[in-house]
Amino acid sequence: MTAETATDTVTTTYRVTGMTCGHCEGAVTEEVSALDGVRSVEAVAATGLVTVTSAAALDEAAVRAAVDEAGFELVGRA
Repeated sequence: MTAETATDTVTTTYRVTGMTCGHCEGAVTEEVSALDGVRSVEAVAATGLVTVTSAAALDEAAVRAAVDEAGFELVGRA
């Protein structure tokens, strides 16, 4: 097994509408974090940005479905 380095990750930022508070951020973070390969999620209601770090590029439809499940709308990549 090899050690993972920072180069083994992909970081993508998405624009999400409807987030207004910390609870919203938590809901989006929880749903997106459940996707395979996701290492970290940072949702910021004030900017509407969700930054996802993953082991490989994620299927945008899967991210969209996770955001929808949280009750918000993924507009696209930021």
